[in-house]
Amino acid sequence: MGLQAILFDFDGTLVDSETLHYTSWCKVLSPFNIFISESEFCDEFSGVPTVKTGHILQQRYNLPYSGGELATLKNTQFVETAATEKPKLMPHAMDVLSLCSQHYKLALVTGSTRAEALPVLAHYQLHEFFDYIVCKDDVTNPKPHPEPYCLAMAKLNISAQEAIAVEDSQTGLASATAAGLKTVVIPHLHSAGQDFKKAAWRSESLEAMWQQIAKPS
Repeated sequence: MGLQAILFDFDGTLVDSETLHYTSWCKVLSPFNIFISESEFCDEFSGVPTVKTGHILQQRYNLPYSGGELATLKNTQFVETAATEKPKLMPHAMDVLSLCSQHYKLALVTGSTRAEALPVLAHYQLHEFFDYIVCKDDVTNPKPHPEPYCLAMAKLNISAQEAIAVEDSQTGLASATAAGLKTVVIPHLHSAGQDFKKAAWRSESLEAMWQQIAKPS
């Protein structure tokens, strides 16, 4: 069988949420008088799981919270921030999802929690495009582990040979390829320097991905 499904990442792939994640971390770090520029922070931590980011920051600045506790504080802050300030969609996200959903099963596979992702999906009415949504809360082992993509494929009743993943970061690419999926990588400003050697394709935008990879003949 040919291509049956497309599995999309969320942050950095469909929504430009780096600034909100950065702002949320700034508010967590502010009581400790720690300031990191947005470009420096996003270049280092784009696509890095929140808990891993927390562990790195805890060790680097000898903070009085564990990495997990810092991640919880950041996730809470993100939900509060996103309640009034929604991240922008990536260029062509709405149009590409609409086109893809007419020809393929779609799943969202995100490292964000449901509390972080679902309000943004609802705000832009994106949830209607997806047959299934996998969030961080739904798995024991989030990205870069393959479990999120394996769960999505199981719920869609498809094999890895019948699907492709669309990602923007090395972390997401590692998760998808470990699940056996061919993966399209669409780098952005802060992830462009990451290692994407395992990607099957590299596209400059969602629109280019649709034209080059997903558009039916």
